[in-house]
Amino acid sequence: MSQAFDAVEQQARLEARVAQALELAKRLGADACEVGASVDQGIEVGVRLGDVENVELSRDQGIAVTVYVGQRKGSVSTSDASDESLRAVVEKALDIARYTAEDPASGLADAALMATELPDLGVHYPWPLSTDDAIELALACESAGRGVEGIANSEGASLSSGEGVRVYGNSHGFLGSQRGSRHSLSCMLIAGQGADMQRDYDYTSVRNPADLQSPEVVGRRAAEKTLARLGATSPATGRMPVLFAPELASGLVGSFMGAIAGGALYREASFLCGQLGEPIFPEWFTLRERPREYGAMASTAFDNDGVATRENVFLDKGRLASYMLSAYSARRLGMTTTGNAGGARNLRIDAPLVSRDELLAQMGRGVLVTELMGQGVNGVTGDYSRGASGFWVEDGKIQHPVEEFTIAGNLRDMFANLQGVGNDTDTRGSVHTGSWLIDDMTVAGE
Repeated sequence: MSQAFDAVEQQARLEARVAQALELAKRLGADACEVGASVDQGIEVGVRLGDVENVELSRDQGIAVTVYVGQRKGSVSTSDASDESLRAVVEKALDIARYTAEDPASGLADAALMATELPDLGVHYPWPLSTDDAIELALACESAGRGVEGIANSEGASLSSGEGVRVYGNSHGFLGSQRGSRHSLSCMLIAGQGADMQRDYDYTSVRNPADLQSPEVVGRRAAEKTLARLGATSPATGRMPVLFAPELASGLVGSFMGAIAGGALYREASFLCGQLGEPIFPEWFTLRERPREYGAMASTAFDNDGVATRENVFLDKGRLASYMLSAYSARRLGMTTTGNAGGARNLRIDAPLVSRDELLAQMGRGVLVTELMGQGVNGVTGDYSRGASGFWVEDGKIQHPVEEFTIAGNLRDMFANLQGVGNDTDTRGSVHTGSWLIDDMTVAGE
């Protein structure tokens, strides 16, 4: 990278700052304290039509202090980690805590739950990438896509590369830190003209830059996906199966996880309240979390409370086996934290996997959805309604592209009506899944 970033040095600096803030809070009268600090640095370049559009070098840091006076809580954050600023932040947090109402659920997670083993999880791969090299990769990606016959224009290609350090400590004596990196390359292209103009994109995102797809592959895939959308019509209205592409199926997993998150449950704002142990998915479907998977996109040895992460099974043979809880939400529910302060990490599906062709054959007649628009998901009722585009399927074969239609249902019914999961697993994010075939949804087109 253009600016030197010594992750080991930054880690030592942040650990010292966190320890300093904890000691200061204790000295100034806090009964307990927790401190989180992070620093990130990255480069992002964007090109369009063969020219450089932007080059951005970023460096961000922050430190957040939370103090407890009895069961009263005060939190303050800053981007200035100087001695003067650190003292001011701790003092302000104490002032807030002294005037807030008592909350019986507030406080640190139990000391016995703190992570004691902090192994190297293979998530930090620095990339000594110069600005010129980053531009060259982005240009090669766009050029490969624009070189495909039928591509008329480009929204550009971009490459980003970054690394950072996060540190968390609390007055139990826990101090944990982790270095990490993320690198990505993307391209968006345009085909057609006038009323039949379409655009689509492709991307690759990894921890280790050696695992990035080549610029030529990303560019060509973006072109192929764009060209495939030309000539789209609106589908017929009716009830039919819907096949969700892998990147959209991961969004359904996200909706499920939001419904079993402790915050939604104790507020009684989830359609899955009180459903622990109940069948939600077919019995052949299991969903587990593997937060210590080596090299994975969301791996960590401790959560945002300092609690040791562990493998959780959220769905066991279709039944809701566990909620997703932080220390606070667990107390509100009279339960125990699942090590999920900050969310779930590395969700993996155990299910029989089949090819997309087999799912299409099983579908017979319906729609393959490759893009969703809008925010039409109600976590309280489970009602689901999204604008969509994709492909019409007849006799188990893709016939032509479709757009400007809506798919609707209820998440509870959609989960129960899951017919199959594809082996076309998307591994670019924290959720790994293939396509999902869901029966009996409403499709509203022309």
